[in-house]
Amino acid sequence: MRLQGKRAFVTAAGQGIGRAIAETFAREGAEVIATDLKPELLEGLEVARSFALDVLDRDALQGAVREASADILVNCAGVVHAGTILEATDAEFDFAMDLNVRAQMHAIQAALPGMTDRGSGAIINIASVASSMLGVPNRFVYGTSKAAVIGLTKAVARDVITQGVRCNAIAPGTVDSPSLHERLRATGDYETAMTQFIARQPMGRIGEAQEIADLAVYLGSDESRYMTGQCIAIDGGMTV
Repeated sequence: MRLQGKRAFVTAAGQGIGRAIAETFAREGAEVIATDLKPELLEGLEVARSFALDVLDRDALQGAVREASADILVNCAGVVHAGTILEATDAEFDFAMDLNVRAQMHAIQAALPGMTDRGSGAIINIASVASSMLGVPNRFVYGTSKAAVIGLTKAVARDVITQGVRCNAIAPGTVDSPSLHERLRATGDYETAMTQFIARQPMGRIGEAQEIADLAVYLGSDESRYMTGQCIAIDGGMTV
């Protein structure tokens, strides 16, 4: 088991990518502490511990992260806003930056002291190809916030590079998830929207959450001990 003896703290573990990561980490031997805003989404999740957590509540988030004293921190909580810069509102921008970026900052602030004291740790931030990696239509707020995640990842990695702690990011392309299906339904024409999403994928299909989780296992394991400050695109070729 690739994560045997490691403890992992995962946010937004109730569904989609976060759930796949939590379940896969547990199968790989990790002691997983899974959190989500909605406790009902954590039902049936076979991990060491799970509980409701609002990552926008800094005190609650940092308290939970410190208590966990995890070897691996996975920052998965996030939100996707649609629209161009001309359609963006300050409220949407603020919310995306708070959830997609500031929550990751707060979690890392709480995790780092313990990791550096132990001389080891792996931080995995979920970014997106819709960021500084690729301009995606109608994703201004989302792309801006995810570009910030990449910058955050590199800055943290550089600051602790000599202290045994690694910080990397995963940049998924379009992945099959409840969030995706909600966005497709919101268009008013689910079938057409899905067809368009698939058509823009060079591989001719969208990704699976398990594929992202498998990459997360590598980044959380000692197999990637020489890798830090990287943002890895797993996108079916969107950025080729």
